[in-house]
Amino acid sequence: MSSIDMCAPENTGRQPKLIERAGVGRLIAALQQQGYRVVGPTVRDEAIIYDELASDADLPAGWTDDQQAGAYRLKRRRDQALFRYTCGPHSWKKYLHPPQATLWRAEREGGLFRILPETPRAERLALLGVRACELRALAIQEQVFAMAAHADAGYGVRLRQAFVVAVNCGQAGGTCFCVSMNSGPRARKGFDLALTEVVHAKRHYFVVEIGSERGAAILAALETRDATAEEIAAAEKTVNDAARHMGRTLDTTEIQALLYRNHEHPRWEQTGERCLSCANCTLACPTCFCSTIDDTTDLAGQRAERTRRWDSCFTADFSYIHGGSVRQSVKARYRQWLTHKLASWIEQFGSSGCVGCGRCITWCPVGIDLTEEVRAIRATKYYREPVHGDTGTRSV
Repeated sequence: MSSIDMCAPENTGRQPKLIERAGVGRLIAALQQQGYRVVGPTVRDEAIIYDELASDADLPAGWTDDQQAGAYRLKRRRDQALFRYTCGPHSWKKYLHPPQATLWRAEREGGLFRILPETPRAERLALLGVRACELRALAIQEQVFAMAAHADAGYGVRLRQAFVVAVNCGQAGGTCFCVSMNSGPRARKGFDLALTEVVHAKRHYFVVEIGSERGAAILAALETRDATAEEIAAAEKTVNDAARHMGRTLDTTEIQALLYRNHEHPRWEQTGERCLSCANCTLACPTCFCSTIDDTTDLAGQRAERTRRWDSCFTADFSYIHGGSVRQSVKARYRQWLTHKLASWIEQFGSSGCVGCGRCITWCPVGIDLTEEVRAIRATKYYREPVHGDTGTRSV
């Protein structure tokens, strides 16, 4: 499928609408009037992060970013575009799968403890500026948390309550490869509204696609009109241009078999020598879900609680069992992460765990590039041949 075909809009049967630049501020106000806490992109600490927005004045107007392996820099634009940047260090999972959550509490009653289950919070969040790759990440985490045999009720509640305003990408970053993962740069489903920003010398407007009834209801409160064929074409060109300029590519052909056969490839050792095992990649990743459990009690022994917090398969303690860590070397931990993300995840959940956002590449202190690692393994085809009577390692 070509990038142009991939970016074709999904036919929802609704006519795309148009709002002017000022309409974004009205959209935020309309969501707030409906009781939503609006969170979206803003500039802080020399990066574009996600945080609560009071108005459109908090958006990163006139800012963009330059991302490469192990490098992130904010840059000024020559225009006042609001969403012409790529994914920053934060992902939306911090709102739907919080870094720390209390699972239950217990109080002593006589000689027994009474368990007090934690009721999931149903905060009304409006997520503004969700990229196509991030929409895919939300769907992947839903598969992990909300559809499993032991579903995370809190994730499901937060996801159902969230009002999602997607933004189609108008530029690709140096570490983006969403086209390779078929997850962007166009948002095709999973949103209430989807905006495409068009910035010309004399015009600044947004073509809006409606993805749900509540999206239509919010949009009805704004000043809109039907987008013209010319305006829709300009929006399409913006997204297609982004698709053509991905900073990275990843060949996913038979990637499960590739990684399974190359379990003993020397590339793992080479990468392990570079990797700091800092866990930056997993914390920045929008789909990684590893966590650990802490149990605490008060000094009087009257109360106890169980808390879940984010963890990473890169920490030595994460795979600790009786007798020690299963993955003692950095090589083993990096191999586990990459093979799970691109191969065994498919067996577990029916899709890859990677959406091509490039965060793991940008925020790796030593610039380890997932796409480069797979390319190096594919180029040498060093594997254990699964043939009866021949278990030796071969290099082709």
